[in-house]
Amino acid sequence: MNYLAHLWLSEQAGLPLPGAILGDMVRGRLDGRFPPQLERSIQLHRRIDVVTDAHPLVVAERSRYAPGARRYAGIVLDIVHDHCLALDWPRYSDESLGDFARRAAQDLAAESAGFALAGKAAPPAWRFRRLLLSYAGAKGIDRAIRRTASWLKKPEGLIEAGRDWRDHLPQAQAGLPQLLADLRRTAVDFAGETAQRP
Repeated sequence: MNYLAHLWLSEQAGLPLPGAILGDMVRGRLDGRFPPQLERSIQLHRRIDVVTDAHPLVVAERSRYAPGARRYAGIVLDIVHDHCLALDWPRYSDESLGDFARRAAQDLAAESAGFALAGKAAPPAWRFRRLLLSYAGAKGIDRAIRRTASWLKKPEGLIEAGRDWRDHLPQAQAGLPQLLADLRRTAVDFAGETAQRP
């Protein structure tokens, strides 16, 4: 799952949206560095990543990639799943994608203290909203793959693996309802578990 799906899942769990993004930025133990609810949201991001990687539908989707591309398939699929979610957004939310993207971007921009604790700057609301909305278009997915690849030491592997993402789109679209249902259950259960801890 990429940004859009992580944000949606944080919302389903009733946890702060910025934690859905900070989960990609914060490494190691949290040890109370963040406010409790924000920390839970970061922990949820980590849980969702683990469950997604082991989910039978995702394992099957990764297996369809050529052996050389398979090591990057999980990253490509995270982005492709966001594309599928954006395309079918009304199925998962009564709020328009534009309104959700605006609200999420505003929440992130307002969480400057949390981003500072992670050693990062909060993204400008207008830019992050535009990023989320770009997942609805094929060009936005191409850009997301290139942008993500630029963060890697060897970006060419991910760029090559992502060239044929459109070929994998039908399987991702077919599996998304079940995948999101399972991840939503994980998110809601996680929120219930952590709310009961002292």
